[in-house]
Amino acid sequence: MLENISGSSIKEQFKSNDKLRTITYTVGGIVVLVVGYFVYSIFIGGPANEKSKASYFEGLNYAEKDSTDAAIDQLKLAVKKYDGKIGGEIAQFIYARQLMAKGQFSKALEELEAVKVKHKTVSVMAIGLQGDCKSEMKKYNEAAELYLKAANANDDEYTTPTYLFKAAACSEKLKENEEALEIYKRIQDNYPEFATQKSIKKYIARATK
Repeated sequence: MLENISGSSIKEQFKSNDKLRTITYTVGGIVVLVVGYFVYSIFIGGPANEKSKASYFEGLNYAEKDSTDAAIDQLKLAVKKYDGKIGGEIAQFIYARQLMAKGQFSKALEELEAVKVKHKTVSVMAIGLQGDCKSEMKKYNEAAELYLKAANANDDEYTTPTYLFKAAACSEKLKENEEALEIYKRIQDNYPEFATQKSIKKYIARATK
């Protein structure tokens, strides 16, 4: 399966995903694809890291099959055994996502804050997921800050406008329409494909009222 995953297919997932909720981005399948691809094709480490990478595959398989409880049990063991190693950090990232699927947002947030990876895409997604946790906990101000941090961490045409959009939605929740308007205009000016997909003009009009 991992052999068939390419950078372009990941980008296509972002392009074709039209089921984003206004605030919380359901990343399930994309998380699995991105994590699987970058670990498989990029990471090269010493013997300890190589061994650690095998530790999360069983949990990843459970996650792909939506066997959330089994994935949590398996990934929790991998995190404990290989904390600080490549496999342990990836296991922790996937583990946190599975906790979110169970509605355990506070616990997931703690795990995401502890994830340390060098790969930009996964690092950005870890920050974005923290924003998702905060928004689910109705802490919209903190969520907006995390979304902006994720958006600015690695400018690209896929993750950046997604997190900007979510930051603007949080600002609207807080009745901070001027901030929301500024962000929506940034999307319109700099990410036209995403702006078209989301019909951004209607959000600009709403924030202008």
